[in-house]
Amino acid sequence: MQNGRLNGARAVRLTIPAKPEYITLCRLALTGLSRLRPLADETLADLKLALTEACTNSIRHAYEGGEGLVEITYELSNDALAIEVSDEGRGFEHAPEGAADDELSEGGLGIAIIQAVADEFELAPRDGGGSRLRFVKHLAAD
Repeated sequence: MQNGRLNGARAVRLTIPAKPEYITLCRLALTGLSRLRPLADETLADLKLALTEACTNSIRHAYEGGEGLVEITYELSNDALAIEVSDEGRGFEHAPEGAADDELSEGGLGIAIIQAVADEFELAPRDGGGSRLRFVKHLAAD
């Protein structure tokens, strides 16, 4: 990795309105990318679930039902796939590591799902405001 990016990665960026009906487009883009570097069906399904959760968090929490955009960046290299979901909204709270289930906010299991699927996970404020959620899945060598 260099500058938070995967070495030798091809990147695709998709910007969608912060509306739930556009999440399918994000999942379709991921499916298309999986044709460049075939993934096991289970791995692709797990990544689609993690992506859905990440996008849902931005849509639900960033703009409080108002207008806004969510940007998804897919980085594919020979040995990893990184997905970053960012928005310019107010951000969202998540449970601290090790928090009990009853301490999670409504819908708070999304972060736990992403962490379970990903090999690397980062949630941070976005430069200029908003949130940035990035997760990486290491891919097995062919």
